[in-house]
Amino acid sequence: MEYFNITNQHLLIEVLQSWNGLSLEKLFRERWKAPKKLVHEWRMSKELMLNGNSVPWSTVLTEGDTISIPLLDDAEKENVKAADLGISILYEDDVLLVANKPAGMDTHPSQPGDANSLINGVAYHLQHTGQTCMIKHIHRLDKDTTGAVLFAKNRLIGSILDRMLEEREIKRTYLALVEGIIKNDQGEIKEKIGRDRHHATRRRVSPTGQTAVTHYRVLNRDSKKNLTFVSCTLESGRTHQIRVHFSHLQHPLAGDTLYGGRRTFPRQALHARKIEFTHPISEQKMTIEAPFIDSPEIFNVHLL
Repeated sequence: MEYFNITNQHLLIEVLQSWNGLSLEKLFRERWKAPKKLVHEWRMSKELMLNGNSVPWSTVLTEGDTISIPLLDDAEKENVKAADLGISILYEDDVLLVANKPAGMDTHPSQPGDANSLINGVAYHLQHTGQTCMIKHIHRLDKDTTGAVLFAKNRLIGSILDRMLEEREIKRTYLALVEGIIKNDQGEIKEKIGRDRHHATRRRVSPTGQTAVTHYRVLNRDSKKNLTFVSCTLESGRTHQIRVHFSHLQHPLAGDTLYGGRRTFPRQALHARKIEFTHPISEQKMTIEAPFIDSPEIFNVHLL
């Protein structure tokens, strides 16, 4: 076993050296910060095992020990309809995966019965590969934004990743083409974002909105086409954040007609290029990149 795997609907985890001296209780409550309800459920069921035995939660862990966590309820509660949508899986192990979302596709169903979203395509991949597990998206991308989306395959990993996202321990890097030539090589956009009262789906910069910070770096400038190629990271994850912030700077994303951009491309030129995080179980540094998947291409001709 290499740190963890799934066997007979149990997640088997090998205790790492960095967990030496921790009790089961401290591993779940302090290291992983697992939800109290979930921990209580496992305590009551007495199905959680250490080296094949049911032990008190005060038991101290030693490197090489094996923790067995039951996952049957996760599979039973799964209710995502599978659909063959040709989704590309960028990374996968027994507890999580990263998929490359195409343009024109929601991250999850927008209405009951819809089966054309990314999560439906990921559910098909799991079904096709014989995996009977739940699937949960940790974050979302706009319908016409492409790129990396992180998914969890069980409730424990889902809760850990949710907390990591909230505590900004998951870094996402976006690439965008914006209209006009940005003079500064890098910058920070720090403007609150709220709903636009005059438009159902649009957001706007608003003093009463939610705090939002976008950091950007210029990668290239195309004076002939009057476009700037930028890399962005977010300190927050507000709806349409990058689109709203660059529109506010009078540099709307190319193709983003909702926020003042010209119809240069069939969609807004925004791609979630990279996702970085520490794996919740192995604690290894993960860096996963999503290749461009537009046809015809939007970004490649603007790369340095």
